[in-house]
Amino acid sequence: MIIQLEEKLLEAIDQTVATASDDELFAGGYLRGHISLSAADCEAENVQDVEVFKQRIQDSLDQARNELTPADQVIVADMWHSLSAKI
Repeated sequence: MIIQLEEKLLEAIDQTVATASDDELFAGGYLRGHISLSAADCEAENVQDVEVFKQRIQDSLDQARNELTPADQVIVADMWHSLSAKI
């Protein structure tokens, strides 16, 4: 279930590429890594709960917060909020 959800999220990011701004392209690429890493962790631990998956993505983003400028943090957070509302 988590792998299918990962695929759905990555597909949603891919669908925005044609019309995305540079900021949205950056955020999508950045989120892809966090989504895939969290999905792999859930798969390895046999976690099937969607809320746990979403929380792991958020935790991953929170831990990496210092990698981004405050402006980029907002862009990534906005995109993640939009994506997470779809699942």
